[in-house]
Amino acid sequence: MADAISQTPLPSHAIDTTVPSVARAYDAALGGKDNYEVDRQLLAQLNAAVPEVNIIAVSNRAFLIRAVRFLSREAGIDQFLDCGSGLPTVENTHQVAQRLNPDARVVYVDNDPVVLAHGRALLEDNENTKLIDANIFTPSAVMDSEVVRRHLDFTRPMALLQVATLHHHSADEGLPPAEVMRAYIDGLPSGSYVVFSHFFDPENEHSAIAHRVQGILNNSISRGFFRTRAEIETMLEGLELIDPGITVADEWWPDGPGNTPLPDAGRCIVAALGRKP
Repeated sequence: MADAISQTPLPSHAIDTTVPSVARAYDAALGGKDNYEVDRQLLAQLNAAVPEVNIIAVSNRAFLIRAVRFLSREAGIDQFLDCGSGLPTVENTHQVAQRLNPDARVVYVDNDPVVLAHGRALLEDNENTKLIDANIFTPSAVMDSEVVRRHLDFTRPMALLQVATLHHHSADEGLPPAEVMRAYIDGLPSGSYVVFSHFFDPENEHSAIAHRVQGILNNSISRGFFRTRAEIETMLEGLELIDPGITVADEWWPDGPGNTPLPDAGRCIVAALGRKP
């Protein structure tokens, strides 16, 4: 995740380089180096079908950075539970939070072999940052983890990050997405925040883009679901959403005015930040 992690050799025996990976394809979309030809081929296929599809990954990462910065600087949050952390090479949750508060604590959760391989270096280099191997769609496996309970203080507010995760999950794989989120939200202390983003079907002229990307993903790596606003709202029930609520990721508190029009693909991922009363 940090530069030191990117330089850690990957244990090839634990990684299937013939099948694209969600984490590695996302890394490739962000210009990272922890991916293989099969991941880059998938990205090329997506780009051929939907020009500028990379904007989905870029917008998502930029939203995460802005949300963590707000929580660290304005909301006083100093502990983060980041589910499905992935492999971006720069500006991860711990880098943003600890730049503003060196004592901020972060627990990453993932079960991708590549992410876990890099996590060994993360654990060595940063005492305030941990990574656990768990299925993020089984909330009890995460919330009851000994590492999570020891590293984070559940008597104080924290931030839960479900950024670009739930769109890879469906009800036939276990708990429905809304119930996954409900279990996490119920387990958070009062005053905690949820950082959330999700593939979006805007139910308008941009829906064709969502359907094309979903079709390619469903025939390659783990499935991806572009859900409607109503479906996404059910995942955030019980939270007080910070203005502007559920909105296109690029339009959630942008750092400045946009100088170029947002590509159509950028309309197909939304983001939100909510507070648990």
